[in-house]
Amino acid sequence: MDIAGKVVVVTGGALGIGAALCRRFAKEGAKAVVVADINEVAAKAVAEEIKGAALLCDVSREEDVIRLVRFTEETYGAVDLICSNAGIIAVGGVECPNDEWQRIWEVNVLAHVFVGRAAIPGMIKRGGGAIMITSSAAGLLSQIGSLPYSVTKHAAVGLAENLSITYGDEGIKVFALCPQAVRTAMAGPDGGVAAVDGLMEPEQLAEAVIEGLRKEEFLILPHPEVKTYMQRKTADYDRWLQGMRRFQARFMSGGPLKR
Repeated sequence: MDIAGKVVVVTGGALGIGAALCRRFAKEGAKAVVVADINEVAAKAVAEEIKGAALLCDVSREEDVIRLVRFTEETYGAVDLICSNAGIIAVGGVECPNDEWQRIWEVNVLAHVFVGRAAIPGMIKRGGGAIMITSSAAGLLSQIGSLPYSVTKHAAVGLAENLSITYGDEGIKVFALCPQAVRTAMAGPDGGVAAVDGLMEPEQLAEAVIEGLRKEEFLILPHPEVKTYMQRKTADYDRWLQGMRRFQARFMSGGPLKR
């Protein structure tokens, strides 16, 4: 998929990964980039920088997602690619309170449902389109220290898989973006346990996305090591779980993080 001349929407586009994607898409010659975010001030700043458009959008509210898609279609005539990128994290395990579970479920999973529901009918009518869902390596492997994040990112990958299966023959391309640690406010200054293979800059990730879109591969893995870890996991699940427990113990003790 070539971004040049395309209309692109990015949720969570005001900061971090989303902002880097918006800038990279503009650099690639997108016809229009719509920066959608709950942080309207920051979204407007990015949009002004790249000569795009900004829209206030809380992705956990379906009416906001519908309004975003309608605005883009009415203003630019299409949504060629929508990046369902907004996401949050909650630290902890089963003890996390219900309100945290509910919020992360709404943002990390239901928002992608809303995006698909709002965008896919128009894409099919126009003859095709693309959706990229930002999941995480946590959605393919796991996330030590955050059960809600791991669960919802697994759900996001499963959702992307099912959309691809269901709509792939109707011209809808679906991509699952699954990085490890990226230098963002959510990742923290050192990236935490996810930075076992280094802390990637958002601009590096955006470059990997462009390459992944060009190849039209379902999984976009900015950290190529993730594919190896997936292969180890599926080759011997029990051994992989044992290894992850050892990895967790080293992380909790402050020891060196090597898989």
